[in-house]
Amino acid sequence: MKPTKLIFFLFIFCACVSLESQEQPPIKVYSPSDYKAENQNWSISQSKGKYIYAANNKGLLEFNGAKWTLYTSLNQSTIRSVEVIDNSIYTGSYREFGYWNRNNYGKLEYTSLSKKLNISFLDDEEIWKIISIDDFILFQSLSRIYVFNQKNKNYSIIETNSTIYRMFKVNESIYFQSVKDGVYEIVNGKSKLISNNRILNENLLVNIFYHNGYILFQTEDNGFYQLKNNAFKKWEVSANNVLSKIRIYSSIQLKDKSFLLGSVSNGIIHLTPQGDINYQIDQTNGLSNNTVLSVFEDVENNIWLGLENGINCINIKSPFRIYEDQQGNVGSVNASINFNGYLYLGTNQGLFYKPIDSNTDEFKLIEGTQGAVWCLTTIENTLFCGHNSGTFIVEGQGATLVIDAQGTWGIKKIDGKDDLLLQGNYNGLNIIEKVNGKWQLKNRINGFDISSRYFEMLNTNEVIVSHEYKGVFRIKLEDDLMKVKTVVQDTSVSKGAKSSLIKYQGNILYAYDEGVFKYDTNKQKFIKDTIYSKLFNKEDFTSGKLVVDAESDKLWSFSNYNVSYVSPRKLSNIPNINEISLPSSLRNDVSGYENITNVKDNLYLYGTSQGYILIDLDKMISKPFEVNITSISISTYKHGYKFNLIDKSLKGDFKSNENNIEFEFSTPEFEKYNIPEYQFKLNGIYEEWSQWSTNSNALFENLPYGNYTFYVKSRLGNQISENTERYEFTIERPWYISNLAIVGYILFILLFSLLMHNIYKQYYKRQREKLLHKTQRELELKELENKEQLMRFNNDKLRQDIENKNRELDNSTMSLIKKNEFLNTIKKELQKTRDDKNLKQVIRIIDKNLNNTDDWHAFEEAFNNADKDFLKKIKTHHPSLTSNDLRLCAYLRLNLSSKEIAPLLNISSRSVEVKRYRLRKKMNLEHDASLTDYILKI
Repeated sequence: MKPTKLIFFLFIFCACVSLESQEQPPIKVYSPSDYKAENQNWSISQSKGKYIYAANNKGLLEFNGAKWTLYTSLNQSTIRSVEVIDNSIYTGSYREFGYWNRNNYGKLEYTSLSKKLNISFLDDEEIWKIISIDDFILFQSLSRIYVFNQKNKNYSIIETNSTIYRMFKVNESIYFQSVKDGVYEIVNGKSKLISNNRILNENLLVNIFYHNGYILFQTEDNGFYQLKNNAFKKWEVSANNVLSKIRIYSSIQLKDKSFLLGSVSNGIIHLTPQGDINYQIDQTNGLSNNTVLSVFEDVENNIWLGLENGINCINIKSPFRIYEDQQGNVGSVNASINFNGYLYLGTNQGLFYKPIDSNTDEFKLIEGTQGAVWCLTTIENTLFCGHNSGTFIVEGQGATLVIDAQGTWGIKKIDGKDDLLLQGNYNGLNIIEKVNGKWQLKNRINGFDISSRYFEMLNTNEVIVSHEYKGVFRIKLEDDLMKVKTVVQDTSVSKGAKSSLIKYQGNILYAYDEGVFKYDTNKQKFIKDTIYSKLFNKEDFTSGKLVVDAESDKLWSFSNYNVSYVSPRKLSNIPNINEISLPSSLRNDVSGYENITNVKDNLYLYGTSQGYILIDLDKMISKPFEVNITSISISTYKHGYKFNLIDKSLKGDFKSNENNIEFEFSTPEFEKYNIPEYQFKLNGIYEEWSQWSTNSNALFENLPYGNYTFYVKSRLGNQISENTERYEFTIERPWYISNLAIVGYILFILLFSLLMHNIYKQYYKRQREKLLHKTQRELELKELENKEQLMRFNNDKLRQDIENKNRELDNSTMSLIKKNEFLNTIKKELQKTRDDKNLKQVIRIIDKNLNNTDDWHAFEEAFNNADKDFLKKIKTHHPSLTSNDLRLCAYLRLNLSSKEIAPLLNISSRSVEVKRYRLRKKMNLEHDASLTDYILKI
């Protein structure tokens, strides 16, 4: 390998090593997935409203600080150039150029200027640069420059014999380079050759600057050349060695006269006005890509880079500078201090140092200090290092272990005892003393073995110790500080994770998620301090860690969104609370182990898990800013969640079903650590302001009808926006409660009332008639029931009469039977006696009584009363029956047996059977039919 190449590679290697350790400004990275477009971004510009515009392969990108919006070009081609002129955004693309204006709906609308001018483009012509000067706008392609007169609305064309590589604006002059033909100036609409020097013909220009009274030509490969007295001379600067080996594609001279160069493959290089390299940033230390296609400085001095892959914003004027340990050589910073010309970092890997004023030297590890460092404290011009292995004393680039007691959390002075120090360790408290100018361990304090990370001296023999999981303890020591007298746990405050204990301005403060509490020595308890407790609230609490900076008398605290500090006022006893917007999501620190140290003047070092952040309070300048409502859209859920944009310039009058309204708002703020927060309210339904939030939109769903006013404001850190945006709108009543509907309802109610009155009137009339009919029917039914009751009574009486008559008939029949039986018995007995004339006379009398028709007539009358019409019926059915036959039928009707019938007929039972047989024949009964059953059925 040639020596020159070896030297070059060594130089590049050293440069890369030094660049890895440099402190650089914050970089905000926007990837294609963030802005929803393609990778390449060719040009960047900014509007008066601070909106950023980028020419992207897919179209025009707009960024309002909260949201990216893509607008595709007229012919769907790549947009190569963008320039904001007045209130219009001019763009150039493939055979097309024109401008965009914002409509009342908050969106951009495109007007084709080339079509209006009827321009005939050459084949494959693209517009690569747009410049405005006076009343003219120039559009440069690789073949032509179109000069548009804004007053006359006409144009002219400047053509050359070769390719127009670039066009430049220097002060109030326009130049362009014609490849291998020289540099021309446009004067009165014509091109005028300025120089065709060999240097210009052999190099491609990146830019032309007016610097220190001379025109400065920057080439892609060979650095800068000055034009002095019509002669070209190399601008001899220290950066030339690097620039000669790197191809530059884009560049800009910043407002502070320094230069920022964008390379093809090495990121960006920042040059001082004198041409020295200030820093270089590439993909290894922050950029998302090494190829820088465009560079732009916005109104707040942020540097925007259009890259081959993405868009980056470098906050070059930010009060923050970042040291990021990407290789993991340093580790997580737990403590730092500026001491005797060195900046020391105590990390989880050991104690590192470098010269305080160097931004190129690497941090170096002090040998023997490998392991976690917990504190760096100076006492009497001695630097103590609290380490996992014990306590070191640091001198320059070396450190000596003087206290071999594992795990030193911190070291404090003991009032009135200059030769003694109190040390907190993993296993409790220790006393170290100075003997013959050297510090050494005196004794361990017996009786207390709780890890003492946070401790403060209350007086010469009382100590307050805080343990985040065990609570706060007040410890009283023996006078010789050898052992503990008493240990009392403080119950006025609760134990809390990530709590801390610190002494500030003579007061002992205890901080956890409930606030900051001050120890009252008289009451011997902690009392909440209302002022210090404003350092953080419970919702934003991340850590109760408090840090005191003795040099500036500042008290620091850390919350979810801010780093805050308390500083004393000169004219008041009430301290001043300042907030620095530095969200925990970007700080990348270790919660509970936050640390901050004054490096010099108002420059502070904040330790993170991958290095540190430098905070320059002198650059914390409040700047005015505003919040804008960017768009308003409404929706009904009839067609899903499709929203329609509305005109912001008009008061909104929306239909009742258009009651879902979304507001989008933004504050154009592009600093990485200064994140805008928004607060809004909707008068008419939500009268209270919302909580501060980073969300840049507000959606209100299913709003009832009424009049509303939407308000929104923003803040950066603790500074509120200058304006509060508002928008008034009305949601109409639904048709069913409109005025016309209400009149209709009243008429309907009246008509309905009248109708119901008539209906009820008819109803009650029918009810009355129905009631009368019912009453009448009930009366009729009652009368019928009475008649039925009477009939039942009559029937019962008749039944009773029949039963009585039947009984009479039975009695009569039985009496007749008994009488005849008795007479027959007497007759038989008399017939047994001798033939006596007188007896015969008695027998004749008996026979006369037995055949007495009066008995039959009496029986017949009783029988007819009991069984009316039977004899008539059977006579009707059988007319041939004689009176004796009817008599027999009557006896059979009474279901009398032949034996019972015989006495009644004064015949024998045999004769009765004969009579029955004859009767059957007269009645023509079947042989199997029962005579008695037949008679009973009639």
